[in-house]
Formats: sequence, C-alpha cells, structure tokens
Amino acid sequence: FFMKTIGIIGGMSFESTVSYYQIINREVNQRLGGFHSAKILLYSVDFFEIEECQASGNWEKAGLLLAEAAVKLESAGADFIVIATNTMHKVAPFVQSQIHIPLLHIAEAIASAIKNQGLQKTVLLGTKYTMTQNFYIDKLLQQGLEVLIPNEQDIELINRVIFQELCSGIIDDQSRKEFQRIIESLRQEGAESVILGCTEIGLLIQQDNSTLPVFDSTEIHAKAAVEFALEKWSD
Repeated sequence: FFMKTIGIIGGMSFESTVSYYQIINREVNQRLGGFHSAKILLYSVDFFEIEECQASGNWEKAGLLLAEAAVKLESAGADFIVIATNTMHKVAPFVQSQIHIPLLHIAEAIASAIKNQGLQKTVLLGTKYTMTQNFYIDKLLQQGLEVLIPNEQDIELINRVIFQELCSGIIDDQSRKEFQRIIESLRQEGAESVILGCTEIGLLIQQDNSTLPVFDSTEIHAKAAVEFALEKWSD
C-alpha cells in the first residue's frame, strides 16, 4: 500500500483551506479506517498579496507567487499539487509548466462529478473572475457541459459577498436568500445543477438551501485529491 503526499497551495482564503484539510483527512480515514489520515504538505500564501494581484489584473505576478509555492511543495516531497481555490486556476497552466508533478484541476474534477450524475446544463457561481473569464468555463465546455451564469448585477452581488463577507468568515442570512433567489431564477431558465465555483460559497449554501443539485467545488476537489492519493502507485 502506498499513499501519495498531497501538496496543497492554500490561504486563498484560509477559511476554505480549513475545509480542504478537514475533508481530505476525514475521507482518508473513512476509506482506510483506524488511525489513518492524509499525508499533506501545505503552503499557505498571504491572501493580501494574491487579492491585490486579482484586483489590479496582475495575473503574471499571481502566477509567479503560486508557481513558487508549487516548486517548494515539489521539492519538499509532494507527489501532486492541489490549488485550494477556484479563481487562481486562471494561472494553473503556468504553475503546471514550472513543476514536474501533476496538478489536479478543480474544474475537471467538477465536470466529471456532474457528468457522472447524467446532468449537462449547470449554473456557475463564483468570483466575477471565475464567472466572466474563459479559463474556467472553457474547461467545463470542453467536457460537454452547458454553462449558465447570473446577470451582471447578480455577478457583482455574489463577488461582493465572497470578498467582503465569506473570506472573513461572515455568514449573513440575507446574502443566503439572495444566492437562493439567483439559483432559483436560473433553475427556471433550465439549469439542472449549480456549481459552487468558489471555495467559500459552501460556507453559505448547502444542498438544503438550493432548489438545484449542488456541486461544491471544495468538497469535489478535496475528494478528487484523496482519490488520486490513494490510487495504486505506478511508475
């Protein structure tokens, strides 16, 4: 038996990294029993620096910061890398180009989870970067999914809630109602599922808050990491 070491680039925000750590360890323990837990190397960045890069559109610098983290995780002994956030997958291709170990892409993990349920038309909720730029949606389209996003006003609202509330651990009931309204309106447009495409949204919306099947990116990505870590080791 061989368990791979998971390299996590976290801290974007630390609230969601906590969820990754818990889900991965619980899942490993459930599968292997006893006192088993996951082998994890965690590199937690200073989110202030990353958020500044996002806000100013300096994705090159953001890519360099994350690539540096990935290189350090690789040299410390990680067998593969997980970026514990959706938005920063914008720089995933660059990060992957700087290392010699696999990077597990969050959108690919989600697409296969949705397709496994036989669903096709999905709502994407996330930061405005994730909802409006191609780096994420293209991955979903490549897997044969149809993607709906909220209107401009609702995109701004969701983005504000993520950065001003959820990243600071603030869970507001009024914000939850707004998210529910948005999900319901897109359900009426024919959506069959909703992707919580920001690792913080799961703090606010769970399955029982939604009229659509919920695909929580944090949970799906973390479980995909466990799947990969526990695969029979092969050269």
